[in-house]
Amino acid sequence: MDKKNFKAIWEQKRDVLKQNPDKCRVTVRADSKLVEGFMSRVKARDFEIVVDQNKGMGGSDQGPRPSEYVLAALAACHEVTYRLYADALSIALESVSVSVTGHSDARGFFGLDDSIRAGFSHVTGEIRVRSSASDEDLERLRNAVNQHCPVLDDLTRPVAVELTLVRE
Repeated sequence: MDKKNFKAIWEQKRDVLKQNPDKCRVTVRADSKLVEGFMSRVKARDFEIVVDQNKGMGGSDQGPRPSEYVLAALAACHEVTYRLYADALSIALESVSVSVTGHSDARGFFGLDDSIRAGFSHVTGEIRVRSSASDEDLERLRNAVNQHCPVLDDLTRPVAVELTLVRE
């Protein structure tokens, strides 16, 4: 893992936000277009992401499914948050990796039982760290990450979503 310490970035960003509350609001955007079968091309900032279904679902398997991107976002966000908070809290962290698994029941997606969620019923996973820190410090770090990881927050607390249908 890169030995760069992010504590200076942490402190600088916190100072800027304290002094400029108008800079606290963040907006991110993704634009997607279904281009063929179940394959979509998504534009996020200057990146293009391919999203598809596997062949068993009638897709062309050109990229991960949307739900796999949700899991990837959770895993990567957790890693970033661990790195940042470890440095901010002066907790030794040599490496961190996250593996997550989403569990769902296809009856929800296919409309066979409206009492079953269309998405994940739950997510399980494992966070692997290499650290010389004490168990108490690692628990303090875990608590900070669980409180401040944006994607974990998005998944565990309701987010208002409003999508408008527009005829072209």
